[in-house]
Parts: sequence; C-alpha cells; structure tokens
Amino acid sequence: MVQAQAENVRKKHFNTTDNIALSGYDPITYFVNKPLSGKENISYTHKGITYHFINDKSKTVFMSNPEKYEPAYGGWCAYALAKKTPELMEADPETYKIVDGKLYVFYNSFGVNTVKKWNKNEPKSKASADENWDNIIKE
Repeated sequence: MVQAQAENVRKKHFNTTDNIALSGYDPITYFVNKPLSGKENISYTHKGITYHFINDKSKTVFMSNPEKYEPAYGGWCAYALAKKTPELMEADPETYKIVDGKLYVFYNSFGVNTVKKWNKNEPKSKASADENWDNIIKE
C-alpha cells in the first residue's frame, strides 16, 4: 500500500503522456549518441513510470541503475524550474543536455529554445532549479 502511494505521488510529479516518460524516447540513447524513440513492446516500468527502449540491451542497462538514466526534474523543462516563479513546462525530448552524468530536457518551441537561456548561467540555473524541484516534490 505504501509503495502504491509513493508511485502515485511520483506519477504526479513526472512529465508523462499515458504514463510514458520522455515521449517514448529511450533514456539510454541520450547518453550514447542521440535520443531515439523506443519501441512500445520493449518497455519497463520503474516506480510507476514507464520507459520505452530501442532494444533489450538498452532496457537492461536502464534496469541496472534507473536513477542514473531518468531525466532530472521528472522530465519537465529544467529552465522553467530555474525561474524565480518556477513552473512545470513541457519539454522537447530532443532538446537536452547531460550535466554531471544527469539528463536535463528543455522546452523548445515557437522559436524559444530554453537550453540557450540555461547555458548563460548554468550553475545558477541548476542551483535554483534543484531548490525549486525539492520544494515541488515536497508538496
């Protein structure tokens, strides 16, 4: 019962569509080359959040250390969380950065690429987003 409650809280904080994280992109592919869409029939659900993978090897790598490969901030736009008034904003799964071994995704639409804004002062943005995210997940 406690695990189900924890999964429901986690689901509330993750950016998913039909409970699929990263719009179905394989989280491992971000770390080895470029993001690729996973396959529905090769999936794994970690603590209530489902991920798709390009092959069984990728799935196995993820399963060995899911926390390493899951997107920061539940897959929401990292820059939007760094703002003085943080918000949970959709992210483009193809607009991303790996920082200190962690995947960050960003909003990129209508001519606004927030990864560029993040890059202007990444240490400050990351510190602010970390603090804001900690407050959000406590709610």
